[in-house]
Amino acid sequence: MKPQLLIFDLDGTLIDSSADLTTAVNLMRAHFGLPALSVETVTTYIGNGVRLLVSRSLTNTAIDIEEALTVIRPFYESHVVDKTTLYPGVRDGLPRLLDAGHKLAIATNKPAPACRLVLDHFGLTPLFHSVLGGGSVPNLKPHPEMIEVIQRQTGMIPANTWVIGDNYTDLECARHNGASSIFLTYGYGTPGRESPAHTLHSFNDLLPLFLPR
Repeated sequence: MKPQLLIFDLDGTLIDSSADLTTAVNLMRAHFGLPALSVETVTTYIGNGVRLLVSRSLTNTAIDIEEALTVIRPFYESHVVDKTTLYPGVRDGLPRLLDAGHKLAIATNKPAPACRLVLDHFGLTPLFHSVLGGGSVPNLKPHPEMIEVIQRQTGMIPANTWVIGDNYTDLECARHNGASSIFLTYGYGTPGRESPAHTLHSFNDLLPLFLPR
């Protein structure tokens, strides 16, 4: 197989961050005198960037979203790896994909500083050629801008690009770019109306697609 560009989402794809995101949301809500939300509820709000996470978490309130974004930011970054874990297979699988000659990248709607903190914490940063998060470019997924920027940075083309994630935002941005997509069912999101090239149920299921047999 020719070297491929494998662009991974982060939350719900490489990491389970639902507990830490819930902590940040509930600290923000407590600041405004609101009761806590469950992990199950907050998990349904993940995937479209921190602004929508905050907006969904404050539904039916009159709280100003800009103020809430300012409030949540320090909570978000100071609790980013308290309980966050790697999904099974990620720690061993990523180096194997890199050793096989593929280029690895991250395209996530998670704010870029928080993304870097997570990757550094788990020692994954050196594995990735490119890392883009919320704020790295003007548009979040499902806009294809992150994918296009990573392709320019790596010298790869859509025909050799795979976007791998747990939500329709990942699949849709791949479609707009002309790249292939893989949907991982164990994450937080849904495929929506998208039709990925593969639907997989664990990270380890990904490896046979890209490793020599």
